[in-house]
Amino acid sequence: MASKIPTTMTAIEITQPGGPLVLKPGKRGVPEAGPNELLVQVHAAGVNRPDVLQRQGHYPPPPGASDIPGLEIAGDVVAVGSAVTRFRPGDRVTALVAGGGYAQYCTVHETTALPIPAGYGFIEAAALPETFFTVWHNVFERGGLKSGETFLVHGGTSGIGTTAIQLASAFGAYVITTAGSDDKCEACLKLGADRAVNYRTHDFVDAVKEATGGKGVNLTLDMVGGDYTERNYDAAAVDGRIVQIAHLNGAKATVDVSKIMIKRLTHTGSTLRARPVEFKAGIARELELKVWPLLVQRRVAPVIDMVYPFHEAWRAHERMEEGKHVGKIVLDVS
Repeated sequence: MASKIPTTMTAIEITQPGGPLVLKPGKRGVPEAGPNELLVQVHAAGVNRPDVLQRQGHYPPPPGASDIPGLEIAGDVVAVGSAVTRFRPGDRVTALVAGGGYAQYCTVHETTALPIPAGYGFIEAAALPETFFTVWHNVFERGGLKSGETFLVHGGTSGIGTTAIQLASAFGAYVITTAGSDDKCEACLKLGADRAVNYRTHDFVDAVKEATGGKGVNLTLDMVGGDYTERNYDAAAVDGRIVQIAHLNGAKATVDVSKIMIKRLTHTGSTLRARPVEFKAGIARELELKVWPLLVQRRVAPVIDMVYPFHEAWRAHERMEEGKHVGKIVLDVS
């Protein structure tokens, strides 16, 4: 098997910080798998907001990670390190990586790789890791969402949003979401949201109060930040939780902290990319146990917005920045 692995590969490089057109194919050496790593021939790679931020120069890779963008892949294992115990060459896997996904080959720690669910191709499988890892940790582990609770997720048609709606609904929550058009709201309802609010025409705080009989939501997943911060406090129930995973409207906010005190709110947050492998491995085990069966049954599934050829990664970034996508954007690397 190893004799068939080339020494060089094509990767999408960030030639300089800037707009989508700075993404250009370049030649790189094929990485070698370390003792606990897999070398995967990549057939598809997911596109995510952090890739855009990295391209713009705002989100450098963590120490030791590849400077090639791309946080999730799907493909065939072609080589394994000496200490690998689970996977073998020929296995089909999808994996969360700290960088290097926009390439024909990528190394992956075996504990952050998962078998591709039965019935899934590489395109769908590449749309799983980043959003499912993020949602599982922030909604169910950090956020503690339970069956019967009310859940608000902003950006319902994003990759995170479409995943959060489906998982929260599957695990018995009442789901409210926000989106930027009536068509997007309709898409959210079809995915399982109980209420979808067009934030351009309706105030989401008022809509939440109406939907919950004035009680507010138990958990909010927010990637907007900025002026949404205090409004999330207004929309929260007593003992409500807010989990912050991004701040598209700005990292700074002016808030009335007495609302936190009066409602006994918890506002937490996290990032995933720089967390240690052991932490990500724990999420992978939970996903395989509790979510992978739902994927096989198609009770939840990634929503694919657009698939772009590998060499046209810049078009995928344009699509994401336009904000018109519903679900995931994927690169076809095969």
